[in-house]
Amino acid sequence: MARNIKKEVKKHKEISYTNRDFDSFKNELNRYISTHFNENIVDTTDAGLAGMLVDLAAYVGDVMSYYIDHQFNESSIETAVEEENIERFIRDAGVEIAGPSPSIAEVTFRIRSPSTQKDGQYLPNSLYLPTIKRGTIVASSNGIEFTLLDDVNFAEKNSKGKLVASYKIGQLSGTTPLNFILELKGVCTSAKIATDTLVIGNDFVPFRVYSLIEPDVSEIVSVYDSNGDRYYEVESLTQDTVFKRSANSRKDAEYSPERLHIFHAPKRYVKHRSSVTGLTSIRFGSGDETKFDEDIIPDPSEHAVTLYGDRPSTKKITIDPNSFLETQTLGISPRNTTLTITYRHGGGLGHNVGAGLINSVKSLITKFSTATPTSVASSTRASTSVFNNFAAAGGEDEPTLEELRSVALLNKNSQNRIVTREDLLARVYSLPTNFGRVFRASVRDNPNNPQAAQLHIISRDSSSKLILSPDTLKENLGKYLSKFRIVSDAIDILDASIVNICIDFSITVESNMNADSVVNIAISKINDYFNIRNWQIDQPIIIGEIENLILNTTGVVNIIQLTFSGKSGIVNGLRYADTAYEVKRHIDRGYIFPPRGGIFELKYPGEDIIGRIS
Repeated sequence: MARNIKKEVKKHKEISYTNRDFDSFKNELNRYISTHFNENIVDTTDAGLAGMLVDLAAYVGDVMSYYIDHQFNESSIETAVEEENIERFIRDAGVEIAGPSPSIAEVTFRIRSPSTQKDGQYLPNSLYLPTIKRGTIVASSNGIEFTLLDDVNFAEKNSKGKLVASYKIGQLSGTTPLNFILELKGVCTSAKIATDTLVIGNDFVPFRVYSLIEPDVSEIVSVYDSNGDRYYEVESLTQDTVFKRSANSRKDAEYSPERLHIFHAPKRYVKHRSSVTGLTSIRFGSGDETKFDEDIIPDPSEHAVTLYGDRPSTKKITIDPNSFLETQTLGISPRNTTLTITYRHGGGLGHNVGAGLINSVKSLITKFSTATPTSVASSTRASTSVFNNFAAAGGEDEPTLEELRSVALLNKNSQNRIVTREDLLARVYSLPTNFGRVFRASVRDNPNNPQAAQLHIISRDSSSKLILSPDTLKENLGKYLSKFRIVSDAIDILDASIVNICIDFSITVESNMNADSVVNIAISKINDYFNIRNWQIDQPIIIGEIENLILNTTGVVNIIQLTFSGKSGIVNGLRYADTAYEVKRHIDRGYIFPPRGGIFELKYPGEDIIGRIS
């Protein structure tokens, strides 16, 4: 029997599936044509019809291959490049996409108040002492405004009946004090207050979403409807309880000024921020408040869709999935009301103003007792002043998506627990922005306690210079971490040591080069190398990398001298960190190591990088 040779040839045509780009597609198509259609197609040049079809097919294959690769890369947080996809992965990992962090400042309010005589001793008259209310606005000399977070009560007394505020004699009439100058501290934030009003109709919308008007929201203070009911912020809509704080009226109020309660929150919301638009949106629940709902899991039989021609004997029914959205298990969606949303927004590195710069009261809110005469209240308000002994800190610029990606990679396996060092660092960097932000953190074992870890942290001021983190930031961080740590573990939060260094080098330069220009370029490279954003706590200086930077500068022939030294205290009128550091004691095999929990900083490049020609 004759064999069909042509049919067998068709069955065994060789096709390559490994081509990835335009050239490989085109070469494979030309090979395919020359092998199987050499009698029919002679001209496969670019100018011919066959060449055009080959180019068209190769182009389509190249485009499809590109998008397949692109879609595959976008399915992983490690390789995704589209901002929306990166944001989605970051949220899935449980990391909040934060905006610029506001600065926190501890300020001292000073007032002048009349005196009174008690038990033969002159003291401030506590009946006339005011309370400076939260929401009072103070300002720095460079225009940064700070808002008081909690009331400052000058009449507050401790358990011994003495005023908490410090005081000293003001004006005297002979030897009799006419008034006293009182001082009391308060905590302020640089975030601004804004209020949005949202009118909602009577239509029921599950999972209603509203975008706040102002960008860079750091905290939603409150959400109230027209009935006075409050909506509470939760991490997810399945969370139906929240923590609520209240003043402690017991005898131990001196040691525990506030009490913590667990509060049921049927009206709740979650918030999300987009790094692309900078706007924050809040999403409410899906329950209908007008319907009675006491079932934890809805009864499916109540949500069956009646079909035409159905009889009671029909076994198959259809469920309308949309009707399940009306359950109050995920919270209540507002309707037929007006929402008043108060929130704080703004921040950034420039809000970390220096010590003594917060020196004016822009908007003063006070409360006096009813026994206070109007004249006394007016004079007390007029005497109110403010100052800050320490620099404001905690303000940071908005983290980049790459920084958030790194945090998400550390956080995605932690399951809301702190087990490993990576889990701890992820939690430190995900501290809510309204509590401040840590610039750098490092974890070490505690040599004195195997069950404890030492967490070194550092912050920055408005000039991107390193400063010690304020106590308020440490307290906020400690409370935040306590929610995630294992009971048997302990975390000691410590200040990182700031090591200011100086670099002195001399080089030889090619005779046909401008010596000053070569030195300036080398200095610029060293300055870029020591950009503080490139440095971590406990990161050593690699001497060989500095040498390579200098030698790779065009025109440099040789390095004659390269020395490193530490600077501390006040040098030539410039203020450095107080850490005394001797470089020779910390050099090991070409590395310069910082002290335990330390970080290097080239604080004043113009003074601390010295280059010479030999």
